Amino acid sequence: MFHQPILKGDARRITVMQGQARASNEAGLSLTTVLGSCIACCLFDPLAGVGGMNHFLLAEPPQGRGAGELDENYGAYLMEVLINQMLGLGASKGRMKAHLYGGANMHRAMLKIGTINGQFAQSFLERERIPVVHADLGGSAARRVEFLPALGKARCRSVAAEVVAPEPVQRAPRATGDVELF
Repeated sequence: MFHQPILKGDARRITVMQGQARASNEAGLSLTTVLGSCIACCLFDPLAGVGGMNHFLLAEPPQGRGAGELDENYGAYLMEVLINQMLGLGASKGRMKAHLYGGANMHRAMLKIGTINGQFAQSFLERERIPVVHADLGGSAARRVEFLPALGKARCRSVAAEVVAPEPVQRAPRATGDVELF
């Protein structure tokens, strides 16, 4: 959990929810999110002072779905959305750099969705020739991410899984006496 935000005072904060991408050149803006197996890609152009964050649930749609069926749940869609938003604010793709966060495998019994998501994000950025300056991927803990898009600064904290002890169950007192059957 964050004890002190990167920005102090009246900084404006936007929470980037699953399926969203946000880009900005606003000084004093902080983009935040909480991740499990999802990925947050934080891109920034240090020269233009433009950055942004996306938050995707799955890497790509299942086999058999067409490219026209991409939606906001997929990294294949949200990575392009974020890049295009940043280009619209004056960023240059050739100067973009990335931070990657998330990709935890939260449940042992489930597919390694977090690992698949992390591999997708790294491959996508490599194909697009966008260098990753920092990555915190994998593991089994959730993460909180705070990103300053205009500065390209990020902070990520693991969120400990808190196990709460169950309350003791009060049992009814034992019945006494005879039982009569009908």
